[in-house]
Amino acid sequence: MTRHRLLLGLLALVLTAVVSTTLLARAGARTDPCVARGERAEVRAALVTGAGARVLVIGDSYSVGAGARPEESWPVRLPGRVRVDGFSGSGFSVGASPCGDVSYGTRARASVATPAEAGAEEGAEERADLLVVEGGLNDADQPRADLEAGFVRLMEVLAGRQVLVVGPPPAPRLRYDDVAAVDATLARLAAGHGAAYLSMLDVELTYTEDRLHPDAAGHRVFGDRVATRVRELLR
Repeated sequence: MTRHRLLLGLLALVLTAVVSTTLLARAGARTDPCVARGERAEVRAALVTGAGARVLVIGDSYSVGAGARPEESWPVRLPGRVRVDGFSGSGFSVGASPCGDVSYGTRARASVATPAEAGAEEGAEERADLLVVEGGLNDADQPRADLEAGFVRLMEVLAGRQVLVVGPPPAPRLRYDDVAAVDATLARLAAGHGAAYLSMLDVELTYTEDRLHPDAAGHRVFGDRVATRVRELLR
């Protein structure tokens, strides 16, 4: 009887260990930051807003809507039929993200080659009328050479397309001088590649507690600022 109870006790311990390991593994998969970022990117990509000229936004957590709901993210303020390819933590530099190469140049190869709109000729591609590339905050701690190389790689993918580059805002969490250096680099590179540039260094946003991402009101201000420039370019 004692031996039987001992065996049952050992079996219970084994089962408990197996269940605990399984639950921890599942919990780890759910909380993996890169997986979570990918899921948020997919949710945002599924939200296509507006009508008219086709606008594609390539960006970071700002474009995904970090700090607000996806439907409150700044790209919804833009004119036209807007879709978003955003990934939190990404940038022009390959090393900007800890989630592998999700840099703008790499992602753009897939995002600019999309299926045709319903009713279009079979096999045709939906070509965006304007590409809005937003970011730079995640490049602030990257080597300047990597930022430049990433920008050049992106522009090679977007060659022949109308592009608006939107620089980083002065988020309180980061050193202003670091953000300003990225802004100056992006402005120079955009001019050299024939792309329009919109500096956001003087924009006044309200932020969430992390002092990095704008809140819903901040997204509205950011979006309206970009929308004004987009309207000018789509005329």
